[in-house]
Amino acid sequence: MTTGCDMLRHGPVTRDGNLEVVDRRRIELVEGADASWARQPYHAAQGLNPEKARALVKRGIEAARRGAVREIQAAAERAREAGHETAACAVLVAGPMRDWSVDEILAVHFRMHKAEGVLFRDALLRAADGCGLRSVAISEKQLAEHAKGALAIPAAALMKRLATLGKSAGPPWGKDQKDAATAAMIGLQSRTR
Repeated sequence: MTTGCDMLRHGPVTRDGNLEVVDRRRIELVEGADASWARQPYHAAQGLNPEKARALVKRGIEAARRGAVREIQAAAERAREAGHETAACAVLVAGPMRDWSVDEILAVHFRMHKAEGVLFRDALLRAADGCGLRSVAISEKQLAEHAKGALAIPAAALMKRLATLGKSAGPPWGKDQKDAATAAMIGLQSRTR
């Protein structure tokens, strides 16, 4: 599973006190020998006997969690080496998922997609907590509402700030990058409250 990682800084360290993107990259949560099946462990377990399916899913979850810890630690280390403090890890999350068993998830194809989406986001949040960072889970569907409340700026001002960040960061700067930057701003802002 590949995901985006944006790190922002703000305050007196920038010339004008505005936000600045200090690290931007795609990170791999599952690599190496695990990559072929662990990106979609529920799909990989489909058709196996229940015991083997549960074991494979468990290994996939463990691989994602190890990868998330590795990547969160690496991001924090890069920030530290560049003279920045990591304030929080903001992760956009989907709606909540019922507490289905592996067998129940494998019985319905849609549930496999939902479970895999939740798996990697959960791995990032757990890794942030495990690395001593404050984790901030933000609903994808309620991002605009959350931003309005947390950032206390009008939507037009947020769009202007995102456009400025996009110009400084360079392409690509599409919806995914804007949403990740918005989440990072919320995480950064929640630290100062």
